[in-house]
Amino acid sequence: MVERLVFETRLGRKRVVVLPKAVVERLGLYEGQKLRIVVESDKIVIEPVRDAIWYALHGPKIGRITFEELEEESLREQEGISQGTT
Repeated sequence: MVERLVFETRLGRKRVVVLPKAVVERLGLYEGQKLRIVVESDKIVIEPVRDAIWYALHGPKIGRITFEELEEESLREQEGISQGTT
């Protein structure tokens, strides 16, 4: 079951919407972050636009690699660079 939080806020000067602190903390938002606004019928959906770093740290993991595999790949790449084949 998806947890649903409900808050009320006001539309301020220059059409500014202030997000409640609990929402910002729950979603891990920060000042300057991009947000996507979607209008669905008579509703507004605001969702964070996540970047590649966020997905690397928090996103779903679709594969695993061991440190040894990573080190082997790194050594192959370095060898290719030193031989001028990459």
